[in-house]
Amino acid sequence: MEDIRAAVLATLGAIVPDLDPRDIRAERPLRTQLDLDSMDWLNVIVGLHERLGVAIPETDYGRLGSLDEIVGYLDGRLARERRE
Repeated sequence: MEDIRAAVLATLGAIVPDLDPRDIRAERPLRTQLDLDSMDWLNVIVGLHERLGVAIPETDYGRLGSLDEIVGYLDGRLARERRE
């Protein structure tokens, strides 16, 4: 899961260049913490797909609020894809 967390932080860093990962509260919504608009958030989703090779359906976007939620979601998706 640390690899996934690092990938998420790297993706966020590509969109928010002055991001200091130590400032992120893992349980709080990222969009409000980082002041991300809709296009920025879509770029995060696309960046995660490109970086990790995981398809994230639009119906699941609401499950991706905080850093912890994103990492947990991606861990589950990657585990399912490995089993298939």
